[in-house]
Amino acid sequence: MIDSKKIFLDTAPIVYYLESNELYYSNMKRFWKEYEDCDFVTSAVTVTEYLTYPYQQNNLKLINAFYAFADGMDIEIKSIDKAIAEKAAQIRAEYVFFKTMDALQLATACLSGCDLFLTNDKQLKQFKEINCITVEELD
Repeated sequence: MIDSKKIFLDTAPIVYYLESNELYYSNMKRFWKEYEDCDFVTSAVTVTEYLTYPYQQNNLKLINAFYAFADGMDIEIKSIDKAIAEKAAQIRAEYVFFKTMDALQLATACLSGCDLFLTNDKQLKQFKEINCITVEELD
């Protein structure tokens, strides 16, 4: 277990948990138990990325499950503002292969004071300003 107080959740870990992904669900279930006393943050990017498929399928059950989960886990959903957008631009300038959405997620985590970034994108582990771990590493 990594000593953390405020954890940023990228989209993939939430998807794995809510959709009971066979490869990563048990890792995420353990994660919630081990870090239950932490504060959780995600961004509006996660809302967009997660809800796109349920909206395409007109699946109100998945849409409602996402919001019930976020509310139940007391996950703070941060809006993307000018400061986050500027920080994301700085991140993309330094890490030229990072996608815009990933840079926005990392910028939100940094400016929200998170000390851990949970993702499953191994490329983001290169980022130096915050400890990035993958769901795979939770095993």
